[in-house]
Amino acid sequence: MGQAGMAEAAVRYLRSAGAAPVETLPRPELRCVREDERAPVGPTEFRRVLGNFASGVAVVTSPAADGEDGPAGFACQSFAALSLDPPLVAFMVGRTSTTWPRIARAGVFCVNVLADHQGELCRGFAVSGADKFAGVAFDPAPASGSPRLADTLAWIDCTIHAVHTGGDHLIVVGRVDALGTGDEDRAPLLFHKGRFV
Repeated sequence: MGQAGMAEAAVRYLRSAGAAPVETLPRPELRCVREDERAPVGPTEFRRVLGNFASGVAVVTSPAADGEDGPAGFACQSFAALSLDPPLVAFMVGRTSTTWPRIARAGVFCVNVLADHQGELCRGFAVSGADKFAGVAFDPAPASGSPRLADTLAWIDCTIHAVHTGGDHLIVVGRVDALGTGDEDRAPLLFHKGRFV
C-alpha cells in the first residue's frame, strides 16, 4: 500500500469508528519524476547535515485496539507543537512502520517527552518486534487511556485529528485532549549527530 493509501486507510478507519471529523488534503498530482528533477542531495548527506539539528526525544504510545494483545509505542524525534487554537501537535512516522497501523486503529495516542536519564527507555522503544513495554512503568493517560510513561518531563494526550502524506513519512496531527508535566527540574533527552547528548 502506498503512502497515500495508508493515510486514506487511517482516515477511513477513524471515520468509521465515529471519531471527530478528520481533515484530508486533496490528492497530489502524480506523475513520473524526470531526470532533471531528481533530488540534488543523497540520503546519506541529507541525514549527516540534518543531524546537526538537535531535537528532543519522545515516545508515542497508544492503547491496545480491539483484538490486540497490548499497547503500542515507538521512539520519535519528529514531534512538534503545531497550533495553539485549537491545540494541535504533530509527529512524523515512517510509512513502513509496523507500529503506526496499531496507533491508527486505536485513533488516540500519548506523546511522552523523555528526560535526560531515559536513553535506555528510548532505545527499547526504537527496536522492532520486541515487547517494548516489558518492565516499563506506566499508567493510563486520562483522556485516551494510552500508556503515560513514568518519570517523563511531560505528556500530551491526543486524538488523531488528521493524517497527511510527506514523502516516505506520514504527518500525524493530534488534537490535544489533556496534558501535564512531570519533574520539570530535569533536563530533556536530546538527540544530536546520531547520539543522545
